[in-house]
Amino acid sequence: MSQNPARYEPGAPPIRYPDPDVQVLDERFRDIVLGHAAIERVATGFRFTQGPAYFGGGRYLVFADIPNDALLRWDEVTGQVATLRSPAGYPDGNTRDREGRLVTCELGSRTLTRTEHDGTVTVLASHFQGVQLTGPNDVVVKSDGTIWFSDNGAGIRTNYIGDKAKAELPFRVYKLDPKTGELSIAVGDMQRPNGLAFSPNELLLYVVDTPGTRPKTTWVYDIVGGKAVNGRLFFDLSPGWADGIRVDTEGNVWAGLTGGPGHDGVAIVAPDSTLIGRILPPERCANLAFGGRKQNRLFMTASQSVYALYVEAQGCAGG
Repeated sequence: MSQNPARYEPGAPPIRYPDPDVQVLDERFRDIVLGHAAIERVATGFRFTQGPAYFGGGRYLVFADIPNDALLRWDEVTGQVATLRSPAGYPDGNTRDREGRLVTCELGSRTLTRTEHDGTVTVLASHFQGVQLTGPNDVVVKSDGTIWFSDNGAGIRTNYIGDKAKAELPFRVYKLDPKTGELSIAVGDMQRPNGLAFSPNELLLYVVDTPGTRPKTTWVYDIVGGKAVNGRLFFDLSPGWADGIRVDTEGNVWAGLTGGPGHDGVAIVAPDSTLIGRILPPERCANLAFGGRKQNRLFMTASQSVYALYVEAQGCAGG
């Protein structure tokens, strides 16, 4: 266990390969890690980063700094950070739809929005059956264009990342058809659904459940007839727990993790539920996304910083 924060300070010596903060726990992860790539801190100085989404056409990463109520843009070429939008409704989870538009969960406004190509913002969902949502949290887009998002009250629990209020709906995962505007319940049997992602063939939906008490676990559902059914436990990494998750093209689940030293960072779980590797930046990781020119650069939004690591894996589209 390393997680040495001093390695990221200005003037620190280079990291000797292989990076000790990238841990192989199963031989299947050995083919994914690169012996000559290290975790890099690409941006820092924020309050609580979340929701990374990479835009290959412009080679930039969009992410949220929730308490600062800002959507930010990190340029992969220059390394500079610029404000995309502020105020931004206390943004949390982000992704791209299949037309390359930014889809954002807004904790403060308690809406799901889409940023059009001309920069205008469209509200996609704000109420279910006439009742205001509790706070969209994370989001993924299926190949048929439907948008699946968790709504778990994060925006109304405190004034730090939203506006404190009373929940009027249960916490759920919703499915939105943006063509018709129809909003339906996709998962209604969790205490507090959080991160979510589809398997490469979209026959499985992984959803994190983060209730106020432990255990905090990750579940998997079958997708049958456009609905999520047969939910069952996929992994429990106690004392650590997942927040945002992504899936690579081989079906491995990459989970932003909290849990203290040796657990904070990213856990990589194979399709058979085996923990095969860990990536250990010196901060807890809330969310992650694949990007770069070849979709093989993992970006990690971790508390006050954003980290990146090249890997021999590529992320699935839509999440």
